[in-house]
Amino acid sequence: MQAATQQMDRVFGALADPTRRAILARLAVGEATVNELVAPFALSQPTISKHLKVLEGAGLVSRGRSAQFRPVRLNAKPLAEAARWIGDYRRFWDESLDQLEAYVKDLQAKGEPS
Repeated sequence: MQAATQQMDRVFGALADPTRRAILARLAVGEATVNELVAPFALSQPTISKHLKVLEGAGLVSRGRSAQFRPVRLNAKPLAEAARWIGDYRRFWDESLDQLEAYVKDLQAKGEPS
């Protein structure tokens, strides 16, 4: 359980940065080299590499080997696990909003101002 919690912490920590989210969005289209990932940003290659290390540490990307290139690939499994975790809270809020809606309708039926 502790390892799963630490993994989830790394995923959410990685997703907290807008540059890393943009990198993931780019990789969702297909694999890319580090230089291809640098192009749309006003950041240096070492800075993008640091972001990639965080994403790799969270298990969100992996690096392959193709001749002299090392393409970066998206690993969506940790994102699915994070989405499931968030989904549990979505159900909580949906149920809470349903209860609030029922309460307001009850008040309106009784003629009380909402």
